[in-house]
Amino acid sequence: MITRREAALRLDIPLEMAQRNGIPSRLTEAQLAEIDANPPVWLAQSRANRTGKKPVWVELRCDVCGYTEAARPKKWWPTFTYLSCDHHGFDELPEPAEGLARREVDGIGTRFIGIVDEAPSGA
Repeated sequence: MITRREAALRLDIPLEMAQRNGIPSRLTEAQLAEIDANPPVWLAQSRANRTGKKPVWVELRCDVCGYTEAARPKKWWPTFTYLSCDHHGFDELPEPAEGLARREVDGIGTRFIGIVDEAPSGA
């Protein structure tokens, strides 16, 4: 049995859409394969409306320990140089390249800090 969340991940739809359109809280692999192979009207329409510009789900992976988590990307997320679990220290990541400044972005997924190496402002 797989969960509704896992089904949403595999169908590449928001969890809210899966719930709103009656995907059960638990379903079998065969049920999911049937939905994917013969999508209901709402799923076919959702797929037709996709522009491919922004993924519905992304896999976040810690560059230190390899921990992974699936998350819905946010519009405000910049392009990260590194992702790290919130309990890792700065010394566990490579230093920024020459001439780049480093900043942290908190609140990525449930436990990540995004690291952005960029040219200093005003340079």
